[in-house]
Amino acid sequence: MPMNALLSVSDKTGVLELAQSLHALGFGLLSTGGTAKLLADNGLPVTEVADHTGFPEMLDGRVKTLHPKVHGGLLARRDFPEHMAALKTHDIATIDLLVVNLYPFEATVAKPGCTLEDAIENIDIGGPAMVRSAAKNWKDVAVLTDASQYATVLAELQATGSVSHKTKFALSVAAFNRISQYDGAISDYLSSIAEDGSHAQFPAQTNGRFVKLQDLRYGENPHQQAAFYRDLVPAPGSLVTAKQLQGKELSYNNIADADAAWECVKSFDVPACVIVKHANPCGVAVGANGLEAYSKAFRTDPTSAFGGIIALNRILDKDAALQISKQFVEVLMAPGYTAEALEVFKSKVNVRILEIALPPGGTTAWDKGQNAMDIKRIGSGLLMQTADNHELVLADLKVVTALQPTPQQLEDLLFAWKVAKFVKSNAIVFCKDGMTMGVGAGQMSRLDSARIASIKAGHAGLALAGTAVASDAFFPFRDGLDVVVDAGATCVIQPGGSMRDDEVIAAANERGVAMVLTGVRHFRH
Repeated sequence: MPMNALLSVSDKTGVLELAQSLHALGFGLLSTGGTAKLLADNGLPVTEVADHTGFPEMLDGRVKTLHPKVHGGLLARRDFPEHMAALKTHDIATIDLLVVNLYPFEATVAKPGCTLEDAIENIDIGGPAMVRSAAKNWKDVAVLTDASQYATVLAELQATGSVSHKTKFALSVAAFNRISQYDGAISDYLSSIAEDGSHAQFPAQTNGRFVKLQDLRYGENPHQQAAFYRDLVPAPGSLVTAKQLQGKELSYNNIADADAAWECVKSFDVPACVIVKHANPCGVAVGANGLEAYSKAFRTDPTSAFGGIIALNRILDKDAALQISKQFVEVLMAPGYTAEALEVFKSKVNVRILEIALPPGGTTAWDKGQNAMDIKRIGSGLLMQTADNHELVLADLKVVTALQPTPQQLEDLLFAWKVAKFVKSNAIVFCKDGMTMGVGAGQMSRLDSARIASIKAGHAGLALAGTAVASDAFFPFRDGLDVVVDAGATCVIQPGGSMRDDEVIAAANERGVAMVLTGVRHFRH
């Protein structure tokens, strides 16, 4: 029985070469529209689907492959005599290989100014129908939905004359995944738009589409199972794009902590280092280079830094590598490493070293790696919010005390505020000279967070005199302010908004410290 291939693609990458190889292998070629023209113009004997079905394309191409001669040829089971008899009765040829990629719906709706009409006209109907038919009948039909699959299928055909069941099943799964992704994108778009073209920020239905990167040994605890997934289209410069250069397999907790460190460090435009332990920064600093930034970050809390996750936002050189290698490190992340730096860690075979390539735009284009939405799983549901991507600038600050902060204090306050955004609430962060001096995180009481931050600074031998303090939310009473001032703080940054703001501001004036309000809160749960 002659073998037939139907090729109908929107993205024509590699399709001509594929068709030429199929023709050389003896396949009959069926095609539609622009694909058929491309093949014919290059001398291939191709039959238009309209000639194959005996029914012309109609409705501006909306109907062309929705025909029994197409779907019968795809869906007939070759091992069912009654199916093959029906094909013979109705003069329907089998279609043994289907090559389809879909109208570019996702790319269309991503364009600025896309209208509802544009979106609707880029919803493919015939393509997904053919893909589903072929994928359902995978034992008899190989279905290719991406140009990356062409080489594998051709290699098998050229070697054995057929496509293996293992490959056809994998192609079927990939095909159904592609249809799911496509339908999910359509649903997401249409669920967030009204007939008049206005958009809702949150769609009436959301359809998560994630691709598994790897199974993990276990989850947060050994009795839990886990896997690591990425967004279908990951943002450049995000953790899921990392390349592991050496070390043990990443664990669930490694990945969670690594993400916390990476999101924090890439918020800085100058060389910076972040050390994370149990999802909280235990040391953050900026410096002239990676070595200085790391050394300052480590000084904040050497005890917690043991076995920590370290992230730098600059290429790691030998000097920084030598200093870092003196400590026990679980994960080390940077946008790149010198050959000498990697050599330093060769003997530290268990250290997980990740390289996360910079996105287009240079060394500080980290904003391209931010999530647009945050999602949290709850019992039988989701909480969804826009991500906390707010960036505070000097002009946003409102000085509310008689004492004005100095330029150096303002710099320290902005640094402290940036760090506090990544610390679990309630968060209190002492900073000075581009370095965290004490971090209080995750307490039920802001007062306790303030006390813990000063205690940890004492344990590290750091004097808090002259420090700047950030509080991720307002001080509900003056007692929290008194604790940080007693510890040595001379300026404070906080959102404001408490019923007792006047009382807290009066306390700041009484204690002789400067206070600025941001008007923005950074709860992190």
